[in-house]
Amino acid sequence: MHALDVSVILVNWNGSALLARALECLYGTVRESRYEVIVVDNASTDDSVAMVRARFPQATLLVNTKNIGFARANNQAARVARGRYLLLLNTDAFVHAGTVDGMVAFLDTHPDAGAVGCRLYYEDGTLQRSCWSFPTLATELWTALYLDRIFRASLVFGRYQMTHWAMDDTRPVDALLGACLMVRRDVVDRIGLFDEQFFMYSEEVDLCYRLRRAGYRSYYLHEVSATHIWGGSARQIPHESFLRLYRSRVQFFRKHHGWVAVWALKAVLLLSSLVRVLLGPLMFVVRRESSFAQIARNYLSLLRALWAF
Repeated sequence: MHALDVSVILVNWNGSALLARALECLYGTVRESRYEVIVVDNASTDDSVAMVRARFPQATLLVNTKNIGFARANNQAARVARGRYLLLLNTDAFVHAGTVDGMVAFLDTHPDAGAVGCRLYYEDGTLQRSCWSFPTLATELWTALYLDRIFRASLVFGRYQMTHWAMDDTRPVDALLGACLMVRRDVVDRIGLFDEQFFMYSEEVDLCYRLRRAGYRSYYLHEVSATHIWGGSARQIPHESFLRLYRSRVQFFRKHHGWVAVWALKAVLLLSSLVRVLLGPLMFVVRRESSFAQIARNYLSLLRALWAF
């Protein structure tokens, strides 16, 4: 039997300020659950390690001498965790009052749930979309052609990001964003936590996919919430993170759908890249927003790197 209800795992890389805020919110809001906090530092060069030791000595701190990646670091923490559940919490996610306790209570009363995620908000208070259907060649094509944005309310074209749904009720979904994701420890012991071939990105989609195959559901719980600053540490290396995002998507298809699907996906991503490389400069001229030029540069890099993924 596990001595604690939940082990909260945070993986950090040069995010001292965000990590401190995440830990303050965590320690200030959990009231009913027995819990521990495990911080894995992936060879930060800022004051992250010293900050945790000075301000949060009650946390278990694992310090790596190199950046071993998000998936591997979470697995490292899971091996020493003592909770019945594992809460995978990003350092840029700040839980609100009752969130951790509510997620524990939900898993306690829903034995079919292998994982649960909460409602997420951006810093400005707007809702953040945090669940998806599993990616398919069709959903990738709709995204490439902007059909998912043009027909957001469509059950077909809006399927991937589920934009036809207001996210105003609790329900099972395919995949959950890993920013604040609680999973059953006994299921993890059977199927594993994160596949370490995913350095970062898509690892939570792969986990939810394996949970489904094992007979469990992933639930979106709208009654509890957290604030999530999208891309905390990734903002330090935006271009590299962009390429890793698509490398991981290709890895997901390779793992679960085979080589034919991978080559078809690369063809769709080629189309997507060409559309954005060609439209980016035009949109920059029309709207004078630098983001369009940056998007075009990112997709030009994807064109160059795609076939090596």
